Amino acid sequence: MNRNPAVVMRLVASAYAVAERAGSIVRDVLQSGELGIVEKTGANDLQTLADRLAQQSICASLSKHFPKITIIGEEDLPEEEPRADLMEEGQEDVILQKCCPSEYKDLKEEELVVWVDPLDGTKEYTEGLLDNVTVLIGISYGGKAIAGVINQPFYNYQVGGGADLGRTMWGVLGLGTFGIEVKEVPGDRRIVTTTRSHSNKVVTDCVDAMEPHEVIRVGGAGNKIIQLIEGKASAYVFASPGCKKWDTCATEAILHAVGGKLTDMHGNDYRYDANVKHMNSAGVLATLHNHQYYVNRVPQSVRSALKQD
Repeated sequence: MNRNPAVVMRLVASAYAVAERAGSIVRDVLQSGELGIVEKTGANDLQTLADRLAQQSICASLSKHFPKITIIGEEDLPEEEPRADLMEEGQEDVILQKCCPSEYKDLKEEELVVWVDPLDGTKEYTEGLLDNVTVLIGISYGGKAIAGVINQPFYNYQVGGGADLGRTMWGVLGLGTFGIEVKEVPGDRRIVTTTRSHSNKVVTDCVDAMEPHEVIRVGGAGNKIIQLIEGKASAYVFASPGCKKWDTCATEAILHAVGGKLTDMHGNDYRYDANVKHMNSAGVLATLHNHQYYVNRVPQSVRSALKQD
């Protein structure tokens, strides 16, 4: 083992263990049948007991071991002492054994911002579309997403037969992405993945402008980025406000670590400083390859409708 791992590698190693604990919480709440659903801003913006418990687990566990980091979570929760059974003390040893990229070796806790979506795809979670669900923990430095962890709590849930349930993937810029295999979309097919529950004319017009051979409509930003990496889609196109920084910090870092790209619909990078606004107002465009091709096909009407940050 690396005898003195860099702060950022220790944080990723903790985030990995914490994401796995959060995934277990998400499964346990579903199995209990008591989801505790509340509407935040409407029927398409839900919060469940799993969101609340998972965020408490993630934020309290990371804060205990890294008291100087800034943590920004999706759920607006009252400050209270977390239950002991929600705390995660572990770290993923495999991550601690990796060499930290030189540009991040000397980073301090107080320079890092952690963006947390404790349950990405909540609406799908309540509807039983469990493969759409992820836990997202992203780490930024200097406004840039540099590392991320994604847990899929219900990976393999349709397989049965004793298959391992759930998986966790992680990535650091300059080091790579682990826990997921990069695959290519078959042939020259353009397959666009987009929202299933937040569509409108601007979103549809932009998808159509890409001239896709196929359109996939699914929930969850984490789920869509996984589709890109595993060759199930060529581009994630969401020409609308709605996605937040906690949806895209972890996913951007993991996608960028395998050579992909995530920007707004104008082709501009998002920033993840602690003081930025949470909404990704200019939409999200993500690809594994040929990003500029898709940027160039965004209609002027869509560009005009989406203000740049």
